[in-house]
Amino acid sequence: MGGKRSGSGRRAVKIDLTEVERLCSIQCTDEELASFFAVDVRTIERRKKKPAFAAALERGRAKGRLSIRRTLFALATKGNVAAAIFLAKNLLGYKDYFSNEHSGPEGGPIPVSVVEALHRRRNQLALERKSPGGAQEGRTDAPPA
Repeated sequence: MGGKRSGSGRRAVKIDLTEVERLCSIQCTDEELASFFAVDVRTIERRKKKPAFAAALERGRAKGRLSIRRTLFALATKGNVAAAIFLAKNLLGYKDYFSNEHSGPEGGPIPVSVVEALHRRRNQLALERKSPGGAQEGRTDAPPA
């Protein structure tokens, strides 16, 4: 294949398709397949272009997904709440909705800048000082009158 003489070049690595299907049924990645067959990941990627290899790969992965779904469904029907919630979200389209509403002082808008907040606080303190006996009452650090 690779040279002028017949039979020259690197020998093709034999990859058993039934073994590929079995490994893919437990959701092995391309890297794990390559490691198992002692080949480079690029070899697996090239073989995926061949119809027989691609079919074995997809058949195995489909069997694995079916097995996982069967087990998950069995758990949900036996009362496993987490499995039931997972199936409801993924198969029935249920979603968790969170409402994150925030507000600033006294229910108003959130101050965008620190300067605005400081001005508002300064004005509030000034009003408290002007009111008769306002801010001075109850303070322990205030000078005696």
